[in-house]
Amino acid sequence: MCEPTSEESIPSRRQSVQHPYPKCQCRRQSKKLDSISVMDISVHDIAMPIAANRVPDDLQHLLPLTPAVFFILFALAEREKHGYAIMQTVSRISDNQFRMGPGTLYTTIQRLLDLNLIEETENAGGQSDHENRRRYYKLTRTGKTVLAADISRMESVVRLARKLVPKTSE
Repeated sequence: MCEPTSEESIPSRRQSVQHPYPKCQCRRQSKKLDSISVMDISVHDIAMPIAANRVPDDLQHLLPLTPAVFFILFALAEREKHGYAIMQTVSRISDNQFRMGPGTLYTTIQRLLDLNLIEETENAGGQSDHENRRRYYKLTRTGKTVLAADISRMESVVRLARKLVPKTSE
């Protein structure tokens, strides 16, 4: 473990990128870093991009979104849907990589309703009794904001990964 000697102090981020404690036992020589490790990057550097600043403070704890929450919000992004249609859309847009049963779906829907990220809507008239019993859901403005913030966060992570991870030739 690198420890400062008595005459060394912890460097600020703006100082040189040399080893923070040149006299430590882990490195006998002071060398400049010519690459950056993911260990050098704080989660705050990538987890909360600019779009997340618009998310209300009381909802910041939701980011990053769980897969169930993300896919439900994403499924509702194009238009309102009933529960079964949400399940089908999630399966389709995830290429069958993410599936949720009715228990997860409706528990998560109730949580999203409580958080005011989605709302129940009136379904269109002229439908069968079966259709009239279905509950339809749509994104609220806050739900759209939270979804956009998480998508922005993911885009930031992908951009960073493309910079840090060398491409392999196939």
